Amino acid sequence: MPRDDEPRLGDTAIDDLAAFLRERRALVLSGAGMSTESGIPDYRGVDRTGPPPTPITYQRFVRDEHARSRYWARSALGWAVMHGKSPNEGHRAVAALERAGHVTGVLTQNVDGLHQAAGSRAVIELHGSLSRVVCLQCGQRESRASLQTRLEALNPGFVERAVTILPDGDADLPEAWERAFQVAACRECGGVLKADVVFFGENVPALRVEQAFAMLDGADALLVLGSSLAVRSGYRFVEAAREDGKSVAIVNHGPTRGDDLADLRVEGRLGGVLPALARRLESAERQG
Repeated sequence: MPRDDEPRLGDTAIDDLAAFLRERRALVLSGAGMSTESGIPDYRGVDRTGPPPTPITYQRFVRDEHARSRYWARSALGWAVMHGKSPNEGHRAVAALERAGHVTGVLTQNVDGLHQAAGSRAVIELHGSLSRVVCLQCGQRESRASLQTRLEALNPGFVERAVTILPDGDADLPEAWERAFQVAACRECGGVLKADVVFFGENVPALRVEQAFAMLDGADALLVLGSSLAVRSGYRFVEAAREDGKSVAIVNHGPTRGDDLADLRVEGRLGGVLPALARRLESAERQG
């Protein structure tokens, strides 16, 4: 049974989106709203209650040992929950649109890996991935799953505690838990480990940005899904698309920074809109 806010196939919005993609091959830019229906909280969504959490900055993580202990304590609990999340209908619809040739690839601001798990092939993770960690001294990488095993061995019973999960694999913990947490070091050199994601105050790697703009150059249009575009690292692709004369469509639950630049703006939840869109395009292709 569809939800009250789920679009029906006859909705004008779905017709407009289908026309947009029939005429153009679009690059997807996805944000946190893409994963909220998988049970992963976002920072700025319209359904959020209370102020958004304040994420750790790169500078503080590097300089402050207690900040690192706090980060890894919260991550140990947040990862255990995040790692168990699955792609939702929106992720699967994006993968289907890619297979059908309507979508050229995905630039995602998310770090959860759910686009790839849903079957999307051409994916650039602008902000990195929580599935890896990197040593800040020797550059050695380790899987997050492997590190989790080491963290749990150092802190028996810790991940069994009940907590509130926050965006990006974070969790809300009492300070006493954070201070008592034992942090694992790099297995190669004993150095400081950091999640292989772009922290606030840290730049997206230049090569990754170059690859992302190359993907935009190869597309006819930009389709923004589930992003408020509040962060410059995503919004600049909307600006670049417009400067290049490419059309922009935005689908989001709630207003976005790029609404005034969009040729097409659809309000709605992606888990309803995108499957309806994929079905509409498939039906039109079958009818020739």
